[in-house]
Amino acid sequence: MDPRILLASTAAVAVAADQTTKAVALAALDDGATRPVIEGVLHWTLQRNPGAAFGIFQRAPALFTVLAIGIVVFILAIAPRVKDNLNGVALGLVLGGALGNLTDRLFRPPGPFRGRVIDFIDFRIWPTFNLADVAVVVGAGLLAIASFRADREAARPAT
Repeated sequence: MDPRILLASTAAVAVAADQTTKAVALAALDDGATRPVIEGVLHWTLQRNPGAAFGIFQRAPALFTVLAIGIVVFILAIAPRVKDNLNGVALGLVLGGALGNLTDRLFRPPGPFRGRVIDFIDFRIWPTFNLADVAVVVGAGLLAIASFRADREAARPAT
């Protein structure tokens, strides 16, 4: 499959999964309400996060909106040059995660550039997060693996 198509389709699936699960969480939970899924391990806890992933830096929502826009523009600019499937999936996950949370920042209260990101996955030992955060973290991990693989390939002697 063309890595650019893989990038776009991965991003689309990530955004759709993120926004769908956030809609379900908003419909099923009250703010701050917790529902155990696996008691003491996994809970659904609805939170509206003005900060970055996992609830950090909550006093700078506009900064993270601009940063997300920058990430989206950067990935879209380099997308035509993506040559392998691993990078396509990795960048698609980062793009989808950035777009998922950017959608919240632009269209959720209290308004554009200040909107709160919907978080609901709560393991009780980590800040509450959402599928967009998962996509960004997994995508970044896959980019690190792709980089390591590329470095290893470049270091191999030509045969």
